[in-house]
Amino acid sequence: MTDFQVRNPATAAVIDTVHDHTAAEAAAQVDAAQAAFEDWRAVAPRRRAEVLMAAHRAMLDDAERLRDIIVAENGKSQADAAAEVTYAAEFFRWYAEEAVRTPGDYAPAPAGGVRNVVTRHPVGVAVLITPWNFPAAMATRKIAPALAAGCTVLLKPASETPLTALAIAEILTQAGVPEGAVQVAATSSASSVVSAWLADERVRKLSFTGSTGIGRRLLAQCAERVVNTSMELGGNAPFIVTADADLEAAVDGAMVAKFRNSGQACTAANRFYVHADVAEEFIAAFGRRIEQLTVGDPAAGAAIGPVIHAKAAAAIRDLIDGAVAAGARIAHHAALPAGEGAAGLDQEAFVAPTLLADVPADADILREEIFGPVAPVVVYTDQDEMIARANDSEVGLSSYVFAGNLQRAMQIGERLEAGMVGINRGIVSDPSAPFGGVKQAGIGREGGSFGIEEFTEPQYLSVDWSTV
Repeated sequence: MTDFQVRNPATAAVIDTVHDHTAAEAAAQVDAAQAAFEDWRAVAPRRRAEVLMAAHRAMLDDAERLRDIIVAENGKSQADAAAEVTYAAEFFRWYAEEAVRTPGDYAPAPAGGVRNVVTRHPVGVAVLITPWNFPAAMATRKIAPALAAGCTVLLKPASETPLTALAIAEILTQAGVPEGAVQVAATSSASSVVSAWLADERVRKLSFTGSTGIGRRLLAQCAERVVNTSMELGGNAPFIVTADADLEAAVDGAMVAKFRNSGQACTAANRFYVHADVAEEFIAAFGRRIEQLTVGDPAAGAAIGPVIHAKAAAAIRDLIDGAVAAGARIAHHAALPAGEGAAGLDQEAFVAPTLLADVPADADILREEIFGPVAPVVVYTDQDEMIARANDSEVGLSSYVFAGNLQRAMQIGERLEAGMVGINRGIVSDPSAPFGGVKQAGIGREGGSFGIEEFTEPQYLSVDWSTV
């Protein structure tokens, strides 16, 4: 048996070691998940709801410990981590309420003599793969609807952030989830573990959140057995500010949409399109807010921590350099840790929050998912041309529109090729709403009533009414 190390991205220090699951162990987990599924699917929806509600309460009771785990292994600020714990717990409460409302249908056939009955059954053993950027919320957003539907789950968290997933699994056990119904495979060999799961015919569902590239490979693997899949993949969100926008509200929204989790979110604002009439004022106000951000160790209270590791930071710096070489300028930036504030930090993992102005509309940085604290601003005058540029991406996850005229904001929003649009607000995630994208941003939806449907399959019963 071997372990792998979990490091604090702010300091590069080892904070824990975790058992490194092998493909053979992963294959054995399917046995336990299938055995648990036969019992869990038969549990009354009300009882499943009670278990999920207990998990919700337990998670909030343990919020401070969970916050500190997230800060330590992910590097996000304490405020961001605390907000994530609350948001993550809410999925347990939402799906506790949804567990007793699985939809069905009953209707006479148009031709007469037949009654059509439609019910839903849990799809079966579900494989869940989650990323490192929201280690609690991405786990509960999948686990909660799966358990509510009557499925059992095999969770593979990112190797950078397994501790949060393991803590959530413990909470679920304490809340009454039966043995084998939720199993975590922390591993440094993701491909071998996931392949072992997907090769087993008893695994009937894959829900993945991660990059578009890996999503494509998993879709190809699932096609071999026609496995039911849900995919939440990459984003390249435009953030649009019209000439009549409330600039104070737009800057507030931009700070959230761009710098939550240091910009490491698939929903993060990635490209800022600002009308020429307000561009100078918006850039100045946005820049002042950026310069006020404190960068450093999140455990010490900094608002902006490191990105996940030095390799990611280097890639972000390369994007900044490329944009500057193409004609952009660094208009504003926050200060990196220095002096005593930098002691013990892994300086290579930090990127200064940066606002790029004069960005050419065809700059490479606008086509990349930055996944870091960099805000490139493009000035526009023609609305139709701007919308065309906003839609010029292979992914369409989220978008943001700030406009003083709500009708105009809605008209722009409906023209954007995105699964989610924030209108005069810088955040779109909500457990009660469908989360997901269009084009190569994914397949299916998480959250809301849609989320539980992803873990069920409809069955249609045709009843000969004339012989009853």
